[in-house]
Amino acid sequence: MPAPLAFASVHLTPFDADAALSEANLVATRGYKYGPFAVVCGDYNYPPASSQHPAPDYAAMRPYNIASRTLLPDGDLPPVVGTEPDRRVTRKMVHNGYVDVAWHLYQQTGDAGLLQPTGTDDRIDQAWVSTPLAPAVSGYRLLDSPDGASDHCGLVFRLETDAISTDDVWTYR
Repeated sequence: MPAPLAFASVHLTPFDADAALSEANLVATRGYKYGPFAVVCGDYNYPPASSQHPAPDYAAMRPYNIASRTLLPDGDLPPVVGTEPDRRVTRKMVHNGYVDVAWHLYQQTGDAGLLQPTGTDDRIDQAWVSTPLAPAVSGYRLLDSPDGASDHCGLVFRLETDAISTDDVWTYR
């Protein structure tokens, strides 16, 4: 490759979407420190970016997660059903030129299994790749063993390095 491939793991704050939005912007930017090839994976703690993504399971969600992961409505507070997911945190990744691995593969294959929750109620653990890496993404799956290893599923995906787009190699400045 004409520039290093950078990897970063994240665990964004689950307590404040505004703080997590700032953290997402920071990690997205730092992923580009060595050029356009970056992978940023981990516990984002917020719903996937696309409004077409399946809604979270609010019945399984704790009140504090509902408060953190949904938009605060104007006026009187509605019941939990119909609450709108706060997708700003993961949309910041899109805004920075990253692609959600599971969503990208789902759009190509239509395999709804790619969108399974990684926690009890939503797909809050996510893998993101910079745009030049998107053509190289394949083979995403969740890891759920051994039993009790974590309260979240792990995830794994493959990058076919021969398919990485190297048409626009730039340096960080």
